[in-house]
Amino acid sequence: MGKTLNKKERVDAVLRGKPVDRVPVSMWGHDYEREWNVQTFVEAMIENFTRYDWDFLKVNPRASYHVEGWKVRVRPSGDKYKPPVFEDTPIKSTADWKRLRPLEPTQGALAEQLRALQLIKYHLGNDAYFVQTIFCPLGVAKYLTGNSTEAVLHSMREDRKALHTGLRTILETFITFAIACMEEGASGIFYATNGWAREGLLTQDQYREFGEQYDLEFLDAIKGRSKFTILHNCGPRIYFDLLANYPVHAISWAATLEGNPDLREGKRRSGKAVMGGISEKTVLRTGTPDQVQEEVQKALELTNGEHFILAPGCAVPPDVPPANLEAVRRMLS
Repeated sequence: MGKTLNKKERVDAVLRGKPVDRVPVSMWGHDYEREWNVQTFVEAMIENFTRYDWDFLKVNPRASYHVEGWKVRVRPSGDKYKPPVFEDTPIKSTADWKRLRPLEPTQGALAEQLRALQLIKYHLGNDAYFVQTIFCPLGVAKYLTGNSTEAVLHSMREDRKALHTGLRTILETFITFAIACMEEGASGIFYATNGWAREGLLTQDQYREFGEQYDLEFLDAIKGRSKFTILHNCGPRIYFDLLANYPVHAISWAATLEGNPDLREGKRRSGKAVMGGISEKTVLRTGTPDQVQEEVQKALELTNGEHFILAPGCAVPPDVPPANLEAVRRMLS
């Protein structure tokens, strides 16, 4: 293609499976020091976006923003490379799921996120898409228990009805919040399954019961407003086909992890734009710039550079060398 596209045109073309001047790319990760304050969080997001000239911005807030309004207490680790520490949670027993009430998006940590989106919109103008990160209800439930997968699994076994009551409250809260995000200018939602839709954690039937019905209700509620909905299916051995028909614009997963389809296969099985190709915990973190570029090259070959966005398989660790991120960007200049 001869014409140089702008960032939005490039992403739009890829989502529709049209030719592009080059494959779009973006990388994102936590800034464990700066994500606690709206101003510094926005600075961290904009710095990353601008320094590497990414094609869109994936807003990457502290995970606990989802649950702080329900009185989950967290504190920063004090180490720029380590996630925060959970100190207290409202879910002490399975019956506590029934006590949750929907949160208002105009209060507390949710309101801070809306303010951050306003500022990001101000910085980006109309130059690029930006998407807010929202976890699936099971993912939020895990953080409500103080980040304990086992506590959620226990609730499934002990009183599934109580857990469903909690999941519905979470769903209601985040449908309202997602719509508010797009009213503040977010282009769409990066919707993460947080590793629940995979072998070894839940069976496919369990995910259908506790995951899929809520996922589909959420995605249905936003689809008329979102220009760029990304489904992020975390972890190894994911139930790719179970989620492949979700109403989203792109599917993001760790295509280089064990038991997962590669990018070519994922594109064939979903018929959607695919995102990934970078092994953020291994090659990107400890490899040389040359090794990183080899991985980029492989991703381009697998997808033929079509219907494809180059991205990490999950959040980029804070200690990834900038030279390796620069190497990714250079491959697509």
